[in-house]
Amino acid sequence: MKAARWYEAKDIRVETIDEPVIAPGKIKIKVEWTGICGSDLHEYAAGPIFVPVQEPHYVSQDKAPIVMGHEFSGQVTEVGEGVTKVQPGDPVVVEPILSCGECPACKKGKYNLCEHLGFHGLSGGGGGFSEYTMVDEHMVHKMPEGLSYEQGALVEPAAVALHAVRLSKLKPGDKAAVFGAGPIGLLVIEALRAAGASEIYAVELSPERAAKAKELGAREVINPKEEQAVERLRELSGGGVDVSFEVTGVPAVLPQAIDSTSFEGETIIVSIWESEASVQPNNIVLQERTVKGIIAYRDIFPAVMKLMQQGYFQAEKLVTKRIHLDDVVSEGFEALMKEKSQVKILVKSQPE
Repeated sequence: MKAARWYEAKDIRVETIDEPVIAPGKIKIKVEWTGICGSDLHEYAAGPIFVPVQEPHYVSQDKAPIVMGHEFSGQVTEVGEGVTKVQPGDPVVVEPILSCGECPACKKGKYNLCEHLGFHGLSGGGGGFSEYTMVDEHMVHKMPEGLSYEQGALVEPAAVALHAVRLSKLKPGDKAAVFGAGPIGLLVIEALRAAGASEIYAVELSPERAAKAKELGAREVINPKEEQAVERLRELSGGGVDVSFEVTGVPAVLPQAIDSTSFEGETIIVSIWESEASVQPNNIVLQERTVKGIIAYRDIFPAVMKLMQQGYFQAEKLVTKRIHLDDVVSEGFEALMKEKSQVKILVKSQPE
C-alpha cells in the first residue's frame, strides 16, 4: 500500500510499504480522509518533536521512518480476536493518543498526560497518510449517522479546541481572545461560541483567516501589524478579556496573550513550540493572572461529534483544499508553509 513516511525534517516520502495484518485486539481501517495538522507541519519544518528517531517509542516500539497522519477517519475492514466495539463496515474516527497505562497520570485516567505520551501518526505504529492502518480497540470511536468522512477527519483537531476551552476558567458570558486563527484557533473560536462566550476577539495577520474567524464567531479581528493588539483588545473588552488562548507558537505572542487579560485573567497555551518564549513574571504576579498549558484531549471525542451534529466545526467552512496522498508534500505541507490563506487541507488516502 502507499504511505507517506517521515525520515527527517523536510523529508517526507510517499512510498509502498506492507499493508498491516490484523492481530488480536486490533482494528484494521481503510483510511478515507486525513487532515494535515500544525503538529505535522512542525515535524516537517523543524522536527523531530514527537517523532522517535534514536530510540523506539515506548508504546509503539517504532522509530523513524514513520507513517505520518493523526487526524483521520475511515471504515473498519477487519477486527481482531476479542474486539466487540465495532465491526467491519463501521465508519470510525481514531483517537490517536499512545499512552502506557502504567504511569501515575494514566492510572488517574489522565492519559493525555502520560509520561510516554505519543500519537499514532507521529510516534510510530502507522498513521492516516496511508491506505490502511491498524489501531487498538480503545482508540476507535464509531461515527454517528449523518457525519461524513470529511467531517470525521476534523474530530481530532476540534477535540484539541474543545479540551482547551473546557479546561479554561471561561464561564457563559465571559470575554475571550484567540491569538492565531489557523485551524486550531478557528476551532477554538467555535468552541468558545458553544461554551457561551459573550465576546470573542481574534488576532491574526492573514486577511483570509481573519475573514474566516469573523464568519465563525469573532466579533472583531485585529491585525497586529496595523494595530497594537494588546491595547486594542483592552479597549474593546473594557480592560482585558477573561481568558486568552495562545495558538500561534510564536515566542513574541505569548506575553501579548498574557497582557491582554484582565486582573485575575487566564491564558491558555494551546501551541506546540519549536523554541523558547520569554515572559516578564511580574505581568502575571501583579495582576494575579494564571497561565495554563493543555495537551491534546481526553474523554471528549463523543462530545465533539455531538456538537458537529448540532452544526459546529463544519468541514465546508474550514476545509480550503482537498488533495491526494501522492501530492501530500508539494500540495499539502509545502502549500501550508507558503500560503497563509490555507486553513485545513484534507488528504484522500484511497486511489480514485
